[in-house]
Amino acid sequence: MKPARKVCIIGVGMTKFHKPGQHDYPELTKEAGEQALKDAGIPYKEIQQAYVGYVYGESTCGQRSVYQFGLTGIPVYNVNNNCSTGSTALNLAAQAVGSGAVECALAMGFEKMEKGSLGAKYSDRTNPLDKHVDVMIQQQGFEPAPPAAQMFGGAGREHMKKYGTTKEHLAKIAAKNRKHAVHNERAQFREASTVEEILASPMIYDPLTKFQCCPTTDGAAAAVVCSEDFARKHGKTNPVFIAALALKTDLPSSFDPPSMIKMVGYDMAAEAAREVYNDSGLGPKDVQVVELHDCFTANELITYESLGLAKEGEAARLLDEGQVTYGGKWVVNPSGGLLSKGHPLGATGLAQCFELNQQLRGLCGPRQVPNAKIALQHNIGLGGACAVAMYRRD
Repeated sequence: MKPARKVCIIGVGMTKFHKPGQHDYPELTKEAGEQALKDAGIPYKEIQQAYVGYVYGESTCGQRSVYQFGLTGIPVYNVNNNCSTGSTALNLAAQAVGSGAVECALAMGFEKMEKGSLGAKYSDRTNPLDKHVDVMIQQQGFEPAPPAAQMFGGAGREHMKKYGTTKEHLAKIAAKNRKHAVHNERAQFREASTVEEILASPMIYDPLTKFQCCPTTDGAAAAVVCSEDFARKHGKTNPVFIAALALKTDLPSSFDPPSMIKMVGYDMAAEAAREVYNDSGLGPKDVQVVELHDCFTANELITYESLGLAKEGEAARLLDEGQVTYGGKWVVNPSGGLLSKGHPLGATGLAQCFELNQQLRGLCGPRQVPNAKIALQHNIGLGGACAVAMYRRD
């Protein structure tokens, strides 16, 4: 979607991400929302709509989250789109502003998770990932390991078999993102690790070791989205704006012919990226900083290709040449990514938005990407939904 009018982000907020169980969701959303409103320099009464994303929780948690800021009677939309929930909330807020329906909206996401690996919550109804599981069973069977690790690990295996990628390449991704997270005060894990340490960590599902899998995490993030006129009225003369954004779901090629890489979202990511590049007039060569969905190292690897940072089969070369960290063509996941920052499902897309906005505003301190003017976001959820966005600051 290329908005009919310029859509700006004038305020962002984010809690520290941490292990489950330390805070309840109203505390998390209050902190993130108040940060975003303070950053925007506006009171809550200026917000005309709110979109609140979460995956696990009772209905109307969105209302409970924003009622803390004021009972203004505005529409509150609860959003659930698996791991793309936060960016879906942002897409909806941007559509409302871009279409002229409202002048200012709040997008917020949170998650209060249970300890351990993700699993099915309901056993008395069809699992929405049944088509994805069917592909996995056809390709590699089903083993006693976390299902998500099997899916993305299988995609990693397929890439290794087709293109000669190695376990060391995957471990390099985790080492890079762990090193980046050292300088992110909001990250769940802030300890650097070597490739050797990553490979030596417990095996979850070959080739993915523990340090190559994102942790379960609690946290929240928020963004204030508005029109250019609204931004000017409130003293924001050079805000970050959304040049283009897209949300795509699975395609026929996601399932047929069966491929683990396709099943975990390669084609919908590529289609979303194509739309964003076309609508914005910008491409990978114009970008300095990228936040992409590294729920597992294998997904970061294949996403280099689906976003066009590398040609198909050549993702490993970016790692060998140091092209996806400081000093390379792009800095990918300067926040530490999901692997180190953490992955509270409903908050992840808005946490990516937070990082990229801070980068474009030059506010990231020791992890600041030099001369960051254009940023790319990728957030994917199995089931499926893939959001891609291009941000810019003139």
